[in-house]
Amino acid sequence: MAAPMTEHSASELLEVERLTVALTSEWLEEHAILPLRLHEGVLTVGTWSERPDSLALDDMRLLFDADIVVERFTEHDLRSAIRRVYAQDAVTAEGLIAGLTGDAQSMNVDELPVDDLLHLANEAPVVRLVNLLLIEALDARASDVHLEGYADGLRVRYRVDGVLQAAPSPPPHLTAAIVSRLKIMAELDIAERRLPQDGRIRLRLQNRQVDVRVSTVPTLRGESVVLRLLDKEKGRVTLTELGMAQDTFELFSEVIQRPHGIVLATGPTGSGKTTTLYAAVEMLRTGREKILTVEDPVEYELPGVPQVPVNEKVGVTFASALRSLLRQDPDIILVGEIRDPETAQIATQAALTGHLVLSTLHTNDAPTALTRLLDLGVAAYLVASTVDAVLAQRLVRVICPNCKVETHPDKAAARRLDVVALGIETVWRGEGCDNCRGTGYRGRTGVHELLVMDNELRLEVQGRRGSEELRELAVRKGMRTLQDDGLRLARAGITTLNEVLRVARA
Repeated sequence: MAAPMTEHSASELLEVERLTVALTSEWLEEHAILPLRLHEGVLTVGTWSERPDSLALDDMRLLFDADIVVERFTEHDLRSAIRRVYAQDAVTAEGLIAGLTGDAQSMNVDELPVDDLLHLANEAPVVRLVNLLLIEALDARASDVHLEGYADGLRVRYRVDGVLQAAPSPPPHLTAAIVSRLKIMAELDIAERRLPQDGRIRLRLQNRQVDVRVSTVPTLRGESVVLRLLDKEKGRVTLTELGMAQDTFELFSEVIQRPHGIVLATGPTGSGKTTTLYAAVEMLRTGREKILTVEDPVEYELPGVPQVPVNEKVGVTFASALRSLLRQDPDIILVGEIRDPETAQIATQAALTGHLVLSTLHTNDAPTALTRLLDLGVAAYLVASTVDAVLAQRLVRVICPNCKVETHPDKAAARRLDVVALGIETVWRGEGCDNCRGTGYRGRTGVHELLVMDNELRLEVQGRRGSEELRELAVRKGMRTLQDDGLRLARAGITTLNEVLRVARA
């Protein structure tokens, strides 16, 4: 019998090599196993199954003439390793690019007829290279892929944990073919290179359903293409997984369960506002209420929740869709963003008439969201009476657990923070390893600033106080600022002081 299974990390799969030519990736994936290493008559086998196929393990025992030890890995990590090591066409984007480089010269895309572009874009090496770039971006946990046209070719970068990292760049002579291939996949006009275009690709990569939002803009040297990767298989984050402090979580949970009012999530683009609102909807959903959303675009599907995508080309704006949703007898409405006076007015009227409205605003902190609504023309008494809470947030990178070491605050951080007064003597950092691609960080978590309205704050808003005055009052009442919440994580060894200073002002 196989030994009991234990949990293991993905980094242990990086050194796995092919042990035999008798096994195929298809057979290994079908039986959810991968031979990892053979040492002194013991074969270590990885699996994601709780009950590995005993017949398949017997086959491995006979094939290698060895006893079997079974280790547990996640399905995604093990499937990726199986394909990397045992697939017939196992190759990396970097390896494929090296084989394609040769002495070919860069082509002038403006001189190529559309038919030639179509032919180039559909050639097997180009198709494989584009697929490999997308697969490796997913394996690197990238949220975006940037392809930028320059005089010497196409530069590729992945945004991982909010920071851009260099990726293998294709040879210059394939620039036009790769951009055209992406346009074909997104159903864009490959002959149009003077105007920005937006599209969407839906595809399956490594048995994962992935939506890719595609944006192209013309530049001095060709086109810049940005791909936003939405991995449908990754699963939505729950409210308990957002990294909130316990008191913030309890207070936010109480606020979103009120029968009516407005709850806002604020922060810059990419700070996780929509993820927070989705998590709030998941917590609220019981099946006994009507929940509707209007979004631009709909990023993830919420089962059992009708979601309306904004389509300004046919007149479906946030304001017009929100007005229509109010006639659908909703209890809870999620508005992707309040970006204009009309949407702001309708959202506050909806909250006044007994609906819970969840939405986002682009402001730097929680108090500024209140003055932003005033700037959008909402009457002060309406802001004061309808807004129940504002959650400002940022995302900080988490220190890689594999290479985490204890250290002292560096001089740059000490200059910007009074670490002595704050009682911060030791901190943690990541040294960089294969698991974190040498960055010292792996994954992200949130820092939060929750402002909950009370009678005194409502009176100050009605008096049209400025955001700094509102902030001072909220802090006196116990609001934890973004920086203070970040320092909580730094003290706990979850992130670094430099990360906190990167995303949160003093």
